[in-house]
Amino acid sequence: MLESWVLGEWTRGGGDGREYADAVTGETMGHLSTAGIDMEAVVRFGRETGGTTLRSFTFHERAAMLKEVGKLLLSDEVKSPLYAASTRTGATAADSWIDIDGGASVLLTYASKGRKELPNARVALDGEPEILARDGSFLAAHILTPRTGVAVQINAFNFPVWGMLEKFAPAFLAGMPSIVKPASSTAFLTANAVRVILESGILPEGSLQLLCGSTGDLFNHLDGQDNVSFTGSADTARLLRADETIVRNAVRFNAEADSLNAAVLADSAGPETAEFDLFVAEVVKEMTTKAGQKCTAIRRAMVPERHLAAATEAIEAALADVTVGNPAAEGVDMGTLASVDQRAEVERAVAALSTAADAVGGSWDFVDIDAERSAVMAPVLLRAADANASVLHEAEAFGPVATVMGYKSVDHAIKLVAAGRGSLVASVYGADPSEVAPLVEGIAAQHGRVLVVDSTMAAASTGHGSPLPHLVHGGPGRAGGGEEMGGIRGVEHHMQRTAVQGSPDMLTAITGELMPGSTITETKGHPFKLRFEDLDVGDSITTEPRVVTLEDIAHFAEFTGDTFYAHMDEEAAKRSPIFGGLVAHGYLVLSFAAGLFVWPDEGPVLANYGLDRLRFATPTYPGDEIHVVLTCKRKTLLAGRGYGEVSWSARVLNQNGELAAVYDILTMVAADS
Repeated sequence: MLESWVLGEWTRGGGDGREYADAVTGETMGHLSTAGIDMEAVVRFGRETGGTTLRSFTFHERAAMLKEVGKLLLSDEVKSPLYAASTRTGATAADSWIDIDGGASVLLTYASKGRKELPNARVALDGEPEILARDGSFLAAHILTPRTGVAVQINAFNFPVWGMLEKFAPAFLAGMPSIVKPASSTAFLTANAVRVILESGILPEGSLQLLCGSTGDLFNHLDGQDNVSFTGSADTARLLRADETIVRNAVRFNAEADSLNAAVLADSAGPETAEFDLFVAEVVKEMTTKAGQKCTAIRRAMVPERHLAAATEAIEAALADVTVGNPAAEGVDMGTLASVDQRAEVERAVAALSTAADAVGGSWDFVDIDAERSAVMAPVLLRAADANASVLHEAEAFGPVATVMGYKSVDHAIKLVAAGRGSLVASVYGADPSEVAPLVEGIAAQHGRVLVVDSTMAAASTGHGSPLPHLVHGGPGRAGGGEEMGGIRGVEHHMQRTAVQGSPDMLTAITGELMPGSTITETKGHPFKLRFEDLDVGDSITTEPRVVTLEDIAHFAEFTGDTFYAHMDEEAAKRSPIFGGLVAHGYLVLSFAAGLFVWPDEGPVLANYGLDRLRFATPTYPGDEIHVVLTCKRKTLLAGRGYGEVSWSARVLNQNGELAAVYDILTMVAADS
């Protein structure tokens, strides 16, 4: 009996359970059951033990843990047994690389993004503050805080490791514990990965629980602080979304469902073009990778009618070179489906599609496998007699199956794509922007992602069927209407966005970032002489003034080569509706400002690495006197590096108190840790 990890221990469910088998040999491997597991206690343990501990860490601390788990999964001693187990799901080594290494890479990506794009704090500021009173005494800011519930993740069978980790990573980084429920047929591989992760001791207790079997009455114990993320069929997504508890308690629900993804060949990308060859290769790759068991696989290959015969023949010829059989056998390109039941599902879908399309291609000799006992299946390429037949845009064969169909015009291609009623991804192949741009514009609303392929980027492309943690994964309509990953967007799905109103000082204390109108403290010495730990948000210095002369402007122009008329031609500058006379270069103002506030000696400030939000508000004229108010705006400790990031608000003012320039300076400041 495959055990679940709940309440801090491995637990065996009761009863006979459900059988799961080796996809290659058909041999029964075991059973899985969650009977007898107290789901209410599982939810409570996640909230009280896992959630409480996770929320005590900062984003950077949680990111560091994700990094350690990612590195662990990529180590040879961990990958080798996981790859061996993955073979029993029907996966080739290339398939396993996508699942196992790809899953680890999601963790590493989120670890990197967490440290680069989120503060080393438990609260994140979302957007700019809003001034609500004329005198600046009342304002508002949007903040993001972790939800106090659990993230229930129900995964599909096709990617037992990646499917878990792509949901777990953003939830964990947000500070939300996960309850993972893998699909029954491949749950054993998920359990193997979870066991390795837990034995490492990297994760806080309760931050990850695993249910091998049904969810039982789990949903009955969820409330408005919980999330449910589902990957699977559109029919199951509809049932779960309509669950009484989900609806009554407004539980956040995200679905990523099956979809009839399309690849579209542009009219000018005919035979003998690089884009035609790329199209053919990608259709074959998507049919055979993971034996076509990918929610992002190409199901509909759309080509101009005049290229239909050539495209069909080329795909058929490329498929003939694919070797199918035991994924552990040498030279095998495509393994088996995940189960015999899954093969039966695919065969039923092929039968439906065959009412409007004809199969093309020959037969396959399977390598080192029993075709009766295993879940092996040959690739099936279909050619549609009528591209408008509704069944082609309704029935999905979740296996090594694709249908080639012809379109008459760009508008017809857009309508055919839209007939799928929403998909995760589409790809467009062509080198002529006048053809490609209208296609992309016409189909974008139907998809979560669109890949545009031409010969200039083909070598670098990650491919039609590869969701990336940086990009959103999801789609409208039939695809579930949800959105996963997408970088920090995926983290925000697990957090509550709250508008907080109050005084500038109070919001500064809550957000950790200097708010407009907040109290600033004039430091006795130069703040650039203070180490990271000794700096406080609000520490400030007002510099001595400096006069900008006409000679300064002329010298700067000659020295830099920037001889824009507003700096050099008095008459032309007077005609300007903006300047009304000669003005100083903006970058001259910045350079003089730096000379006013930079501390020249060696000290805690290690480097200035950039500017943010630069705006020139008022022109600086010859004879103007400028000074700088420099204030510590935000601090982010980069633990373990010996320094932290400090953002300074720089306000350059003229003799009349008018704002000449405003920007944020980013510096690295030495720290004790």
